[in-house]
Amino acid sequence: MTAPARKILDDLRRARALVIHPRDEEAAALLEQLRRLGCAVSLAWPPPAALPPDIDTLFIQLDDAQVMHLLPSIEEIEPAVIAIVAYESPTSLKAIADVNAHGVLNKPLHPRGVLTQFALARYRRGYEGRLISKINRLEETMKGRRTVEKAVRLLVDLNRIDEDAAYKMLRDRATASRVPMASVAESVVAAHEAMSGLGLRIALAEKT
Repeated sequence: MTAPARKILDDLRRARALVIHPRDEEAAALLEQLRRLGCAVSLAWPPPAALPPDIDTLFIQLDDAQVMHLLPSIEEIEPAVIAIVAYESPTSLKAIADVNAHGVLNKPLHPRGVLTQFALARYRRGYEGRLISKINRLEETMKGRRTVEKAVRLLVDLNRIDEDAAYKMLRDRATASRVPMASVAESVVAAHEAMSGLGLRIALAEKT
């Protein structure tokens, strides 16, 4: 077995899965297959009021099942979601989109397709999570830059210095305090806003 294949199987074995499906032979076979992989899995039917907080993978039947009340739980826990559908219809397709499914299993369930969709769904969820984290970091970076720019403008106007000197003031203070420059900039902006709120607003030079 190659290292990438071993890594995929190890990830599946670490999964904490919940299956929301009627208690029938198909559900029993699915649970048996997942347990053979070594992952922790449980069955819930009828659908619970909310998802347990400790799961990271959800197999969920969508056909003729009242599961849309679980959308807030899915959004909160953000598990890898494998939708189970018996037929392709506009209603089923909408439900697949609503639960933000990362994989789909068609009924009747076949053992051969489960492993592929299980692995694919967990990979897609992980990739989605990495993208979201990257976007959040970029947004924080951009927010910090805008705050620094605002603080620089305040220092320029209030202290009659140029932008390079104002930027150096912020940088030196951040270095001395061992904090990010954005934190120092936030303090400058907050102090100015507090002064303004107390009626101590200092007129700033108009930008042209």
